[in-house]
Amino acid sequence: MLRTKPIRDVLAQSREEETDAGPGLKRRLGALDLTGFGIGIVIGTGIFTLTGIEARDSAGPGVVVSFAIGGLVALLAALCYAELASSVPTAGSAYTYAYATMGEIVAWIIGWDLLLEFALGAAVVARGWSGYLAELFNLPTTWFGEEGSVVNIGAIAIVLVLGAIGIVGIRESARVTNLLVLVKVAICVFVVVAGLFFVKAANLTPFIPPAEPASGGDGGLKQPVTQAIFGLEPSVFGFVGVLSAAAVVFFAYTGFEAVANLGEETRKPRRDLPLGLLGTLLVSTVLYIGVSLVVVGMVKYTDIDRGAPIASAFESVGAGWAATLVSIAAIAGLTSVILVDLVAMGRIGFAMGRDGLIPPSIAEVHPRWGTPYRISTIMTIGVALLAGLLPLSALADLVSIGALCAFVLVSLAVPILRRTRPDLERPFTVPLSPVLPVVSALACFYLMLNLSVETWLRFLAWMLIGAVIYFGYGHRKNRLARREAAAAAPPPRRPASPSPAADAPSPRTTGGAAPHGATPPVVAAQGRGWAVPVGPFTTGFPSVQTTSSSQVCRPGSVLPSWPGGQAW
Repeated sequence: MLRTKPIRDVLAQSREEETDAGPGLKRRLGALDLTGFGIGIVIGTGIFTLTGIEARDSAGPGVVVSFAIGGLVALLAALCYAELASSVPTAGSAYTYAYATMGEIVAWIIGWDLLLEFALGAAVVARGWSGYLAELFNLPTTWFGEEGSVVNIGAIAIVLVLGAIGIVGIRESARVTNLLVLVKVAICVFVVVAGLFFVKAANLTPFIPPAEPASGGDGGLKQPVTQAIFGLEPSVFGFVGVLSAAAVVFFAYTGFEAVANLGEETRKPRRDLPLGLLGTLLVSTVLYIGVSLVVVGMVKYTDIDRGAPIASAFESVGAGWAATLVSIAAIAGLTSVILVDLVAMGRIGFAMGRDGLIPPSIAEVHPRWGTPYRISTIMTIGVALLAGLLPLSALADLVSIGALCAFVLVSLAVPILRRTRPDLERPFTVPLSPVLPVVSALACFYLMLNLSVETWLRFLAWMLIGAVIYFGYGHRKNRLARREAAAAAPPPRRPASPSPAADAPSPRTTGGAAPHGATPPVVAAQGRGWAVPVGPFTTGFPSVQTTSSSQVCRPGSVLPSWPGGQAW
């Protein structure tokens, strides 16, 4: 369970697949594309919905500080991701980093955790997208709304359409994402600039409202773990409320790690991956802080609308036309989030299938599109069913706890890899290591403790399901397990000395009979890495010898003899 995957295997795997075993992922992305993917998945639900919910229920105007804290913690994690992504540019991101540093069982936990994060994130956002579309075009809520709908047709449709785009090719996905990102970033900048004219200082006072007891429904499983552990009375607002809101709005930053999943599809990964990761966090944090400050400045936090805080803020000051622009930005923003979530899930599943933790056949790459089309299709259908049939608002916090858990392990992987592989080339390094990675891990874990007991129980249940799958299949069938089993197998028996009768020519002789006592040439008949004997001493097909991994045996290749003069 604690066996690790050698870094040399990680770096060589994609090259081997592309040259020897069929098509591999195509390197078609640059730094701008990666930044577009990052912003595409980060700026979405958080900025359009969580601002109002957390300002009204937990932090007041202090939600601006909550976004700043969440952005700082995400930045620390992004620095760790940037070092690992530039050193080990591969699909799978946190899953692969854990496999190379902390062992197979930890890698499985992270991979299973990331699938949860991206699947639920895409499903929740798809339902939000459907609701915004219904509001903008007055569509029937029976098929597009959150309340009263049995099957959300809008959510299913958008997932299937974007899933198809993601399967057809990474370049097409990047073009769609970049277009959507331009639209929503432009409108977010407009919100900040236009909203500043309507900000009132009175709405920002007090900036952090004094703490007060939580309502009766916020105790028990609803209270944060920290309050449950230390027996504190459940409360909202105050600095405790700001920290609780930071743990929730961290959902707004989740997804930037999807950029690290595109390492095998980036033209210059060692340079562009750090640029894409850090550029995503910089732009997103500035926009989140600016938009949240404008919203709580335009409307008193007690009057903010939970469902559409930005649009309702402009409507409250008589700028209904701006509210329409915000709704368009919301649709564009949520669309790009769904698309990048689906792309990221496919790459994580591809990495796990390539390692054998799930059946490798479902991780096959399409020869023309250059994408893992089978696992992407499975994930798209699963997300469409979740988004269409289940109201997932209660499970949204699972996205935050899943991302934070991955960030903790990625942060710890940096000092571990520096200790185990000090010779590894690192184009980007985390400053003040190991102090900064440890601080990042502790900060992420503290935010996890500020999530509810109920969220922790659901998270542990998901991990238990993953453990059953791992011990039932992945632990025995994965690539490293098969390699260990092959190494433990007894070596092939050395063939007996040839009898004189064997000197006679045979119909299967290659190049005629060899003189008695001489060593005949050995010719490889078939396969890569296997020498199948067809020389004059051969009366059948005895045990074969594996050649070195760097040698490719082709039909007709002459191979060296077995030590001691016996031909193989």
